[in-house]
Amino acid sequence: MLKESFRMSISNILSNKMRSFLTILGIIIGVMAIIALITVMESATGEVTAQFESLGTGKLTIQASGTPLKRGLSEKDLNDIAALENVEGYSPTLSKTLHVVHQGHVVEDVTIKGYSHDYFRRESDSIARGRPILPADSENRSRVCLIDSDLAAAAFSGVDPIGQEILINGMRFSIVGLLADPEVDDVFSQMQMMGENGSLIIPHATYMRVFGVKGVTSLEVYAKDPDNMSTLTEELETLLDAAFNYKDDSYSIINMESLLSVMDTMMDLMTNLLVGIASIALLVGGIGIMNMMLVSVTERTSEIGLRKALGARPRSIQVQFLMESVILSLLGGAIGVALGEVVSVILSDVMSIAFVFSPGAVALGVSFSLAVGVIFGWAPARKASNLNPIDALRSM
Repeated sequence: MLKESFRMSISNILSNKMRSFLTILGIIIGVMAIIALITVMESATGEVTAQFESLGTGKLTIQASGTPLKRGLSEKDLNDIAALENVEGYSPTLSKTLHVVHQGHVVEDVTIKGYSHDYFRRESDSIARGRPILPADSENRSRVCLIDSDLAAAAFSGVDPIGQEILINGMRFSIVGLLADPEVDDVFSQMQMMGENGSLIIPHATYMRVFGVKGVTSLEVYAKDPDNMSTLTEELETLLDAAFNYKDDSYSIINMESLLSVMDTMMDLMTNLLVGIASIALLVGGIGIMNMMLVSVTERTSEIGLRKALGARPRSIQVQFLMESVILSLLGGAIGVALGEVVSVILSDVMSIAFVFSPGAVALGVSFSLAVGVIFGWAPARKASNLNPIDALRSM
């Protein structure tokens, strides 16, 4: 019986190709939108999450504006932070733009940064050649620096910069390393890229002495145990409260993992919202299927009456029309899934993000299309099964 119902359903769909296609068009658009939106959102979320994680897990960022009496963190405060049990290291974020000089050649607008040796221990792949800043450089306030490729091209064209000297604020610094170029596809690296004349890094202790910096307003703290970040945050809050005399709004602690959690929640909410909007197209498609099936019942009244007169049960007639509705809906869902994946690949390529196949999105699209076929096909199928055979035969 099911095989015969399936055969008759296919026959009826093929006999009205244009009407069947227009009927499932809403399903195709709805499923395609759902697949494309979910897949692209998941791909974008994965890309942003990977870039957040590339900034480093197990890291806290302290922004310490301080108070009118005390601006930023002093060297004593930094030493107290380094002495905390779960602190593996720290690196102040110091930066300013100056002119530098090499053999009488002035390079304008170069970004001077002050980092600690802990930064290079954590970001070991940030060096292309040479050596990083060492603990001894920070302790002795050594006049050493690392430069990027832009500054090397501007000041040392055709010459290996390692071992050369450069004047910063009138003081000679020896170049000990060449920084690796950031990945251009990395949005966070692009945000940190400076002017065309490049940048250089010197030990933070040297930076503070050379430029007379008394307080550090931005600091990265690296944890030994990334799973114990909440305890470290509480210890830092206790220390910073005492350092700034419990003044409100004197500092803030940013946990990158907390930002990731908030970002994931926001992405989930946005995805659900977009899926809800795309589902409207499925609703319209479902109404189209129900309308076509009602028309089909009206057109095939005499057929239904004849089948009932020959002994067909109402249930078999209901199954046939319901099966026809489900086949139409699943056909639209299959086409929508295929088009959705194609659109997802194209959008991912345009947005320069990695395409990630989402089985969940495919399952959701197919489930939605199946549900639409059952829900909107039920009423026409019920109507067909309840037709009076005598009334139906009179319409012949």
